[in-house]
Amino acid sequence: MPEAPVRLLIADDHPIVRDGIRGMFAGDPGFEVVAEAGDGAQAVDLARALDPDVILMDLRMPRMDGVTAIRELARLGLKARVLVLTTYDTDSDVLPAIEAGATGYLLKDALREELARAVAAAARGEAALSPSVATRLLGQVRAPADPLSGRELEILDLIAQGTTNREAAARLFISEATVKTHLLHIYAKLGVNDRASAVAAAFQRGLLPRG
Repeated sequence: MPEAPVRLLIADDHPIVRDGIRGMFAGDPGFEVVAEAGDGAQAVDLARALDPDVILMDLRMPRMDGVTAIRELARLGLKARVLVLTTYDTDSDVLPAIEAGATGYLLKDALREELARAVAAAARGEAALSPSVATRLLGQVRAPADPLSGRELEILDLIAQGTTNREAAARLFISEATVKTHLLHIYAKLGVNDRASAVAAAFQRGLLPRG
């Protein structure tokens, strides 16, 4: 039985941009665009009504901006993962979006293949950061109070590449349970609660290599 397509909600205040994004997924059986929103408030309403898997969220929109919408989605406890898709990669845009709960952050110049991979990763709850965003986060180097071990850094690097816990375990020849234990230690040391925030914090503190 074939896998169900990833159900997408597109939130952007420019109709032409929404049309372009919808066109990038047209004809791909792995994705289904279920609705479009012109601002953050409409995105939240549609997410409550349609329960999409992933929301492609612009940041700067009228009525309710993307970060506020991400916070509201988290407050409501909706399962939809948010993948920010925007033109902006400044510190004042990136960090609030990740801290609000975004699973990933891409820029609008991303190739169709890159966007599709990021949406699929987001649907699995995995982080997806564009290289320029990662570089931006690297500019805010801050040493953690409790340094990560060599093994924890290896796992964090694999997670940043988009690997699952099972794939990371296979690459490092350890059990999946051990990977999960290391992730819990990483979260505690970095002061975060999930994979996306751990990757963002690691880039911010200069713990991961460029690229």
